[in-house]
Amino acid sequence: MTDSLQATVRTRANVYFDGKCVSHSLELADGSKKSVGVILPSTLNFNTGAPERMELVDGECRVKLPGAADWATYRGGQSFDVPGNSAFDIEVTQTLHYVCHFL
Repeated sequence: MTDSLQATVRTRANVYFDGKCVSHSLELADGSKKSVGVILPSTLNFNTGAPERMELVDGECRVKLPGAADWATYRGGQSFDVPGNSAFDIEVTQTLHYVCHFL
């Protein structure tokens, strides 16, 4: 993902989990939707509506995806996919900067 793109940005932040996760919603010219945000060190459970790809820009976390028996570690430069209408657990150990691509 580049730092320059044509998009509509919702300037009001999405604030979740008492401020531990803050993001901004984007809609690109092609109609695709993304969010760009940060998660502070914490352990959280996220619910999904649409399938999504979490692209990690910087930081580190452990993730337990739906149906997985074990946690997996991810760092900046990596990504993981989450099915729609599901939930996943994330433990952020280093402040996590991310782009969420709604598929």
